[in-house]
Amino acid sequence: MIARLDRFAPLAERYDGFVLDLWGVIHDGVKPYPGAVETLRQLRRAGKRSVLLSNAPRRSGAAQAAMRAMGIPDDLYDGILTSGEAVHLALRDRTDPWFAALGRRMLHIGPERDRNVFDTLDLDEVHAPEQAEFVLNTGPDDHTPGQTVEDFRPLLARCRAAALPMICANPDLEVIRGGVRVICAGALAQDYAAMGGEVKSLGKPDPAIYPTVFDMLGIADRSRILAVGDALRTDIAGAAAAGIDGAWVIGGIHAEELGAVNGTLPPAEVLERAAAAQGLRPIAALPAFVW
Repeated sequence: MIARLDRFAPLAERYDGFVLDLWGVIHDGVKPYPGAVETLRQLRRAGKRSVLLSNAPRRSGAAQAAMRAMGIPDDLYDGILTSGEAVHLALRDRTDPWFAALGRRMLHIGPERDRNVFDTLDLDEVHAPEQAEFVLNTGPDDHTPGQTVEDFRPLLARCRAAALPMICANPDLEVIRGGVRVICAGALAQDYAAMGGEVKSLGKPDPAIYPTVFDMLGIADRSRILAVGDALRTDIAGAAAAGIDGAWVIGGIHAEELGAVNGTLPPAEVLERAAAAQGLRPIAALPAFVW
């Protein structure tokens, strides 16, 4: 059975290091969740180590600056890694054969603020699929509610007609930003793959993103590491793929579908059924990341 807990402190006692999601656990893209900053502070006081692992389609420094602006100090965690950072490094280093074969002419689908993923790289940005060798998908503008996959389908169809491989810099399908559900790069990538397009995603749940996080934590024994996230498909599945335990924060992306309102936890059978439907078994569920 998934343990139902009302606070995080009992889990903190059982592990030495934590892989923490950002959106849905620490903040909602606008402000920290109530109690989240204090929980980070309590982990620090207890001598625990924590690394923030996010599917944000921007570089780690940009995500960190955004947290600073929300009032989340750098000294409350030991490191941060974003999927945008992983994409930047893969495009820069080209050590992976898939990335090495991409060419240099790139079409970017995404908002201006995500340009830090590629703007210092030796790439030629083009503005039409017919001119490109690959497409970098950082997703719709999450500051613009109401966008749908259908809005992007004509552009995706042109990319498919040009047989462009796609890099997806955020495997999330959607997030909650300031209480509003918005689609992410993963939703566009999913649609593109359904068209027959070639997609390479970097980030959770791919286990390849975790070794860097484990190095940042500096904890060799993976049984002493706990991942904390709100999304079954990425956070909890990623933890399972990486061989570590996962704790499920219900107050994020799944809150509405599970009927978790006002900081409540759904009945045990509801949690078990939702997790089992995706072949997952988090070790615990809690309404929010509160101490």
